[in-house]
Amino acid sequence: MADPALRRGLPASPAVSAAADRRFRRSPARLGNRRSWRASLVRVVLFLVGILSVGAAAVWTTRAVTYASVFRIDRVVVHGNQKLTPGEVRALLDGINDQSIFHVDLEEYRVRLLDSPWVAHAALWRVFPSTVEVRVAERTPLAVARLNRQLYLVDASGVIIDAAGPQYREFDLPVVDGLFTGDAGVRADPRKIQLVERLLADLSSRDDLLRRVSQVDVTDPRNAIVLLDGEPARLHLGDREFLSRLQRYEEGAASVREQMAAIDYYDLRFDRLFVGARRRLADAGEGPSGR
Repeated sequence: MADPALRRGLPASPAVSAAADRRFRRSPARLGNRRSWRASLVRVVLFLVGILSVGAAAVWTTRAVTYASVFRIDRVVVHGNQKLTPGEVRALLDGINDQSIFHVDLEEYRVRLLDSPWVAHAALWRVFPSTVEVRVAERTPLAVARLNRQLYLVDASGVIIDAAGPQYREFDLPVVDGLFTGDAGVRADPRKIQLVERLLADLSSRDDLLRRVSQVDVTDPRNAIVLLDGEPARLHLGDREFLSRLQRYEEGAASVREQMAAIDYYDLRFDRLFVGARRRLADAGEGPSGR
């Protein structure tokens, strides 16, 4: 066998370690990672562009549909009105026609309806494809209030509805004094309006007697003073038991008139019937007397 030392080529030598040249070291995965990152970015961008395109198309389609002529308001239906005519209600809703039923601001038009002093509450709703329905609750006049020598219709909440006039002759209501303490437009004193409301409610079971009430003075919120048709004397009724006190007046007034003339007032707040008079019928020539 040939000597290994005599083989062709380099002579045999012991293994010698050599340091690796760092200038030629490369990460085996760097190129692949860079390409993968760029590809991912491109995919994300394309995905976002797709989403935005779909969103823009959806918005455009939605607007095109919701503003289509078939969804433009062309009919307003009014419910609940009695004093206001449908035309007057529609006039308060001026501008609502031809708006998109999807985009119309119904709250804005509800507030417009409340600008009418006759409207206490209002509601509006959509009826597709092109109708808006309206329901109003009108105020009910409770009395005719006197303020600064003018007469006004007021409701049970003390709101002035309108100036009283011939157009409201259908309302057979008593005239109330002392209800307001400020200028027209302010609400009535709550205690006084409640006193009037209780008085009229209590007398409602005697319609004949209620119709005779021509004037009510509530300057004192604890004492309703009533004038009846055909009776010049003022009737002090206090703040309760109005019907029973007026019935006591009916029972005793005739006998009182036999004894006294020119009676100024009847005070019905107590168990006994108190009267105030200028003269006794039997002593017409004497000075003022009464109790």
